Amino acid sequence: MSRIDNRKNDEMRKIKMTTGFVSSADGSVLIEMGHTRVLCNATLLPEVPKWLAGKGRGWITAEYSLLPQSTGQRVERERKGASGRTQEIQRLVGRSLRGAANLNALGEHALVVDCDVIEADGGTRTASIIGGFVALALALKNVKPTIEVTEQVLQHNISAISVGVIDGEPRLDLCYEEDSRADVDMNIVMRDAAEYIELQGTGEHASFDRKTLDALLALGEKACKEIKEMQMSLIGGELP
Repeated sequence: MSRIDNRKNDEMRKIKMTTGFVSSADGSVLIEMGHTRVLCNATLLPEVPKWLAGKGRGWITAEYSLLPQSTGQRVERERKGASGRTQEIQRLVGRSLRGAANLNALGEHALVVDCDVIEADGGTRTASIIGGFVALALALKNVKPTIEVTEQVLQHNISAISVGVIDGEPRLDLCYEEDSRADVDMNIVMRDAAEYIELQGTGEHASFDRKTLDALLALGEKACKEIKEMQMSLIGGELP
């Protein structure tokens, strides 16, 4: 069956990443995947969390939010604290980005990557990881001289993509219309497009067998290799 945007089942939406989108951030990327748009800003914090103070080890964390008009119906600002969904997503983004880093090499310094969804059309968490990695790498290139860190902090590339089963067919990079009715929904996070950092897979409306799982993983791996090339090109081909 044809997809709503006429893509092939193994075809990603067009990805565009604009670096330096916010000049006041240490590293900034606007990532667009189809109609999904996420602003990722990485910032050096004044200190590490209290539980890391004095241990000589750094920290990388993330925050995530949907801006009020990012969806068809206005999203309320989370003034009283992050919802369960928001907490789950920002923990995923933070874990994924830490999977790239040697935190000992960072010394006693911390960075936060803020991922603000301007427009949500599916895949916001994977877009946050893709753009967040680039923003983090750019930030490290900028701040390492000022904090006197000489060792390589990022040891790996981190990429991510969504996959799913719709109408019995494995598909890559689901938009909202597909995601909302997927029989199976999965998010794949990879290190160097070769090893898995995290798999989040759920049979939303149906179970799935090993053959289907293998097909979904194959789609995800292919996409992550393409995404890795884009990311590395934007950061100059070397990890900071």
